[in-house]
Parts: sequence; C-alpha cells; structure tokens
Amino acid sequence: MRTDYSEKQKELYQNTLAFAQSELQNPSAQFNRERWQRCADFGVLGWFIPEQYGGTGLSITSTIYALEALGYGCNDNGLTLGLNGQMWSVQEPILQFGSEQQKQLYLPKLCSGEIIATHAMTEKESGSDSFKLKTTAEKVSDGYRLNGEKTYLGLAPVADLALVFANSNPQAGQWGISAFLVETNAAGVEVSQPMEKMGLASNPLGAIKFQDCFVEASQRLGPEGIGVSLFTQSMDWERGFVFASHIGSMARQLDQCIEYSRNRKQFEQTISKFQSISNRIVEMKTRLEISRLLINKIAALKDNSEPAMLEAAMTKLYVSEAFVANSMDAIRIHGALGYLTEHEVERDLRDATAGVIYSGTSDIQRKIIANLLGL
Repeated sequence: MRTDYSEKQKELYQNTLAFAQSELQNPSAQFNRERWQRCADFGVLGWFIPEQYGGTGLSITSTIYALEALGYGCNDNGLTLGLNGQMWSVQEPILQFGSEQQKQLYLPKLCSGEIIATHAMTEKESGSDSFKLKTTAEKVSDGYRLNGEKTYLGLAPVADLALVFANSNPQAGQWGISAFLVETNAAGVEVSQPMEKMGLASNPLGAIKFQDCFVEASQRLGPEGIGVSLFTQSMDWERGFVFASHIGSMARQLDQCIEYSRNRKQFEQTISKFQSISNRIVEMKTRLEISRLLINKIAALKDNSEPAMLEAAMTKLYVSEAFVANSMDAIRIHGALGYLTEHEVERDLRDATAGVIYSGTSDIQRKIIANLLGL
C-alpha cells in the first residue's frame, strides 16, 4: 500500500479540490441535476472506467485520492455519496459482469451524466437479510417478467436505470437470484416520490415497484443465478469505497475545528488550550487517519485484483462510525454554535448517521467480520 503520491496524482487532487470549492459549495435541499452534470463533465464518474467505455482509466488508488479531494472541497455530503454510490454499486458491476453490449450501451452514458442509476436490492422484508427478497423474474418467451417492490434506494426518484435483483428460480432459493438492468421508463415500472429523511437531503431515497415488467434476456447482468455472487462481490467495492469522499469531509471538518478552537477564547485563552477540547481534536485526527489507511488498503488490493471482503467490512464498520463520532465531537467543540443549523456544523452528524445503516448496518458488518474470522 503506497503512502505517497505521484506528481500527476497530486495535480489531480489539487484540480479536483479547486473544482469542488468553486462549483459545489452550499448543500442543496434536494437533488440538483446541474451539480451532478458538473461532476460528470469534470470526469468524476468515469475516473476508474476504461477509456473505451467513456472513462479515464485511472487506477483505483488515484480515483480514491481524487474522491477524497472532492469530499474536502464539496460540503454537500448527499451529492458526493450519490456519486460514489452509482460508481461502486452500479458502474463497477456492469464493468465486471456486463456483456460487451451492456458496457457499450450504459457505461458511457453513466460516465457522461446522460443517465443516472440506482442499485435495487433492498426490500421492506429483506433489509439485512438481503437474499430473502420476494421480487421475482418469471421466465417468459425471450425474457422475464419482474414483479415486486424495492425500497430505500439511493437516487431512485431521479434514476434512469436500475440494477435489480430478483429471483428467477424460486425453487433454488438464494441461488436462483439473478440481476437485471432495467430502465425506469419501461412499462410496468413505478418510481416513488422522494422519502423524507433526517440528512443527505440532496441524495433522494425512494422505492421502485415492478408490475409485470418485461425485460429482455439481454438485460440480465451475467448468467442466471449469479445474483448472490454478483451482489457479494459488488459489496466489496461499495463498502470499501462508498465513503471515499467522506474521508475528505472528515478532513475538512477537522481543519474547521482546529481553526475554531484556535480563535475562540474563554477564560482569557483560546479553547484549544483546554485539554477537553484538544483531546477531542486528537481523537478526530486519529479516526481520520485510520479511516484513510483502511480505504487506501482496499484500493491497493483492488489495483492488484485481490479480494477484500474482510477489509471492506472492517472499513464500512470503522469509517461509518468514525464519521458519526467526529461529527459529534465537532458539535461539542463548537458548543451552542455547533447545535444551530445556520452554522451547518450539525449537518455532518445528520448526514453521517445514515452511514451506520446503508450498505449493511454496523451490526451486519460485525457479523461478516466474525464469520470471516471463523467465529
């Protein structure tokens, strides 16, 4: 795992930081398609995608480094999470499992911002128990008919494409699950309005219902019954990297706390001199560096085509909880000012809280880690 960066990587970092600071400030209260398009035009969505599919072909390490810069410069956690969500939970599975036709059809459009995609696995009765899904894909002439409902899907209300998991062979249980690329304007697809939630306002959450929705066999992603394997492998990427930009948010958050503590005076000295304040900042710095190391380790593994299931689960667990802890410390350092919405210190806590739930709760990550350790 590298601990330094090339001049080209540093240049990308600085350019991304400058772009984010000038183009992506002031969080939106709802999804902003114009901001999404700015990121696509800058190249964010195509960084790790090969050039023949509309991307830049950067290494995973370079991509993660640039995504950190994006998170530092952009204080809209919902936007950066949405970008990472599409990249790692939809684009990467298409790149890994898609046919050449599917890659040529969808990846350039996803990279350019022409279309937006959502990952559709979760159902009301199968959240953590993902493979107990009820959505079915009944085989018919030349394809399948989808029936069921997916929910709590990031970007669903604005998505043009959904990566849908459905059971095409119920007799086989979870081994009958297949994956499909479904355009949301297709007949039999109903997309909900955005759900109200406590944070990540610019990343809309919604549901998608399928009622006798016909999909051609060519829309299946990978062979029949590969759903479990596809989902499990894609979770390595999502859990490992979905917080890449949150690392930048945590770094920005830390710098803001240091600056505030050096300027805020109480009892005739700056509050940075009080150990209760400095200790919190030390903890914030330590959590940030551990989080950064965990994500960079997975990037190094993926650049070498190595599996990272254990590392991804540990990263998802640690970074999600570290962002919550750092956000709470930031509020306490700022005191009453940190609690007021007008100063936006508290917004990071509202945004961070979702991280311990989506992509597998912290408890599920602990279960995965324990299982992989043979416990």
